[in-house]
Amino acid sequence: MSKFLDQMLRPEAADVQKTLPTAKYEIKRLSRALGEPVAVELRALPYGKAEELRGIEHDQEIHILLAGCEELRDEGLKAKFGGATPAETVKAMLLPGEIADLSRAVERLSGYRQNTIREIKNG
Repeated sequence: MSKFLDQMLRPEAADVQKTLPTAKYEIKRLSRALGEPVAVELRALPYGKAEELRGIEHDQEIHILLAGCEELRDEGLKAKFGGATPAETVKAMLLPGEIADLSRAVERLSGYRQNTIREIKNG
């Protein structure tokens, strides 16, 4: 058996579909406005969802953000910000740059927009 197979069959090599990476991100403008840190927890997307969303042309960043943050689909937010859909709620709540930054954070958690491999020379 190859070294790669030995490594991947070890118990600590988790199934990524079951243990998607998460991270919290502060939204600076909202933190300043509310006088306390305002943070949202984002989760990486599984392969199938990431591929599905990469094919969307309209509001792709918003859909990526919504897929990576269930909190943004909350009915209370919809009621306060008046969005007919979760996407419209996000547009009413966040600035375009904030949406873009948060969407990119979801992509980075999913392994995009970063260097995830490196070549091993002579080995």
